[in-house]
Amino acid sequence: MRTQRQVVDYSLQKRAVLRELLAGRVGTYDVCDASPYLKNAARFHGEPTDRRCPICRSENLTLVHYIYGDELKQSAGQARTLTELPVLAMTLREFQVFVVEVCLGCDWNHLVEQYLLGRDGLIGESDGTGEQDVASAEGAGRRRREAQR
Repeated sequence: MRTQRQVVDYSLQKRAVLRELLAGRVGTYDVCDASPYLKNAARFHGEPTDRRCPICRSENLTLVHYIYGDELKQSAGQARTLTELPVLAMTLREFQVFVVEVCLGCDWNHLVEQYLLGRDGLIGESDGTGEQDVASAEGAGRRRREAQR
């Protein structure tokens, strides 16, 4: 997607969790704890992948995309399909997407990545000044600090 920016990849954290599991320092029940809501979101809104679950190795993983943002109001926190995201990105100024991988067999789940989408990414590219990017980065940082309180 053209407006995707500020991507955070959690693959190193995933490898660390799997390493702890294989070393026996973490139990399977600690990492295979998907909630019923997450499993339903994976069933109805998830994107199937061809990657096998790293725990049970019998099921393929499903990616669930959760969206958060001020403009979403009561829609914030909902799972959306991958095909809905470009439409939302052209309609809304800015929103955050969290991608979670889920195994419907053993309940493994892990945050894979997060990124920003929205029209603000296009505005900053087209005018060439970069002022919009600075303003949106400051706003995102302020929202992150408020959320951590």
